[in-house]
Amino acid sequence: MRWKDALQDYQHYLGIERGLSENSIKSYRRDVQKLIDFLEVHQLSENPVNIPPDVVQRFLYETAKDQNPRSQARLISGLKSFFGYLIFENLRDTDPLELVESPKIGRKLPDTLSLEEIDLLIAAIDLSKPEGERNRAILETLYGCGLRVSELIHLKLSDLFFEEGFIRVIGKGQKQRFVPISDTNQKYINIYVDLVRSLLTVEKESSDIVFLNRRGKQLTRAMIFTII
Repeated sequence: MRWKDALQDYQHYLGIERGLSENSIKSYRRDVQKLIDFLEVHQLSENPVNIPPDVVQRFLYETAKDQNPRSQARLISGLKSFFGYLIFENLRDTDPLELVESPKIGRKLPDTLSLEEIDLLIAAIDLSKPEGERNRAILETLYGCGLRVSELIHLKLSDLFFEEGFIRVIGKGQKQRFVPISDTNQKYINIYVDLVRSLLTVEKESSDIVFLNRRGKQLTRAMIFTII
């Protein structure tokens, strides 16, 4: 069995059977691709079905030199998931990482911004330009509703239930949740939708998407990071 075929089948499994998001699937793919690249660099011919534990352990040892414990744990977890899939499909009998333990890592609390820092961010927006109103609504929604960037860019007009005081969010694994939204947040979204978005020539596939670029298309994750 070739690595290319195994990796492609694994991606389908993650998306269809496990219902993971595109970003999660890419992360799992990267973990396996690192092992594939290692085999190619060292001209090793093992395939996914017959690769022995000592080769995988050698790969992890060499990779660990340039990684912190959290990244090492992530890589080990990703590879265990891949070989677990092969076992599930009866393509392997054993997991080559069975005796590999993940490094101990402390649980890190996420960094947060204070209300004053958020106010400074919003105050820095140039409201003299049409995209300024959009960017203000974006920051207010990210912070006020606690959304992931991927959730924000997929937010739809049909997900806005302002009369009831909440929005519908589609999160990881296509799971829905309903999030309260403040009157202030609603006001800034309405200003953007009524005064800016309404003047755009909107692409058909983005017709229900709330936040758009100047060409009427859905914003990307990279664009949100640039804005912030």
